[in-house]
Amino acid sequence: AGQRLAAPELIGVALVACGIMGLSVGRGRASVTSILYALATGVIIAAYATVDAIGVRVAGDSAAYTAWVLLIYGALLPAAFVGLRGRLTVDLRAPETRKALSGGLFALLAYGAVVAAFAQGPAGPITAIRETSVVFAAFIGRFFLGEQLTPRRIGACAVVALGAICLGYRP
Repeated sequence: AGQRLAAPELIGVALVACGIMGLSVGRGRASVTSILYALATGVIIAAYATVDAIGVRVAGDSAAYTAWVLLIYGALLPAAFVGLRGRLTVDLRAPETRKALSGGLFALLAYGAVVAAFAQGPAGPITAIRETSVVFAAFIGRFFLGEQLTPRRIGACAVVALGAICLGYRP
């Protein structure tokens, strides 16, 4: 995409990545399969972030780009579900449906915000900032799910936050 990162941004990306890895480390050693899945996930995130960053710049309008992506995705996802499962049943009265629709609405808004950011700045730091959501997940896990917030996890969250600060630093 022809973008070059300044030294503070490179440091920020590295800190965010290290902090995320620190949050993901369990008590024992990770299996090779888990590591391969994590690496594949990283490659996929990098690929769709790159496509979105270049796509929104080529489109010239972040709202139009977002609308088209969501329209195409909104048509393909139910079609794939029906193709794999045979039918799609939605009960609008079910509480799970309302929760799913609410979560979907927030996901659409978040995606639109990220695409708008890609239209304004470099993709690398924006993607790294986007992945800082793992810090919020750690706190949600603690306060809503009763998970332990160990000193290691707090330290990893601090490293992610420091990386986010580096990403936003402008000399």
